[in-house]
Amino acid sequence: MSLWRKIFTMFRARATEAGEAVVDANALRILDQEIRDASEALRKSRDDLTTMMAQRKLSLNKLQPKQSKITEYSGFIEQLLGRGDETLALEVAQKLADLEHETQSDQSLLVQYDSNIEALKKSILQAEGTISRLKQQVDSVKATENVQRAQAALASQHSGNNTALRTATDSLERIKQKQLERAAKFDAAKELESFGGDQDLQTKLANAGLLEDHSSADSVLARFKTRASLSGPVAPLSLNKPSPGDS
Repeated sequence: MSLWRKIFTMFRARATEAGEAVVDANALRILDQEIRDASEALRKSRDDLTTMMAQRKLSLNKLQPKQSKITEYSGFIEQLLGRGDETLALEVAQKLADLEHETQSDQSLLVQYDSNIEALKKSILQAEGTISRLKQQVDSVKATENVQRAQAALASQHSGNNTALRTATDSLERIKQKQLERAAKFDAAKELESFGGDQDLQTKLANAGLLEDHSSADSVLARFKTRASLSGPVAPLSLNKPSPGDS
């Protein structure tokens, strides 16, 4: 039983998360609709206030003639009592009592109307202020949302441009490196070609006997003779072994 309860709780949690995600994604739309609903309720309250004020006016219009009659009947009773006609005075007094009872009910109704009208006016003023502030805040929120959306688009575009620029820069550097490598290969090939051609020429000249062979024995001996002639006579070398008595 506990397992099924946990599974049910898990589904409830997922439903709540999904619902919150939907609400968050449509927060501004929901807020606009809530303000429209509040504005509609405010309009209905104004209609109710108008109706209530009209009903109070009608009740007051009915009360004023009755109050006039009460004043009139009160005068009649005083006159009849002054003449000693208590029978007719009693009849008028009964009519006056009925009118006074009706006017008391009407006055109580007027007091109730006044109380309800005053409370409804305060409620309407408060609702108007709240809706006005909400609309201002919603406008500010929408402006901020538009700015942030534009900033996000610019940031995304800038990031994409940076990525493209980095990619283009990398490609350009690779191309330059390849060009340098090819240029180096061309230079090396030219050097090899030049060296190979000169070596072949030297070989051909040596074979034709036009180049002096500095590594032959004759050339070495001639070099030493030239050095000796320039430095003067050299003491002869003794090749005999020393005698024992010389020591």
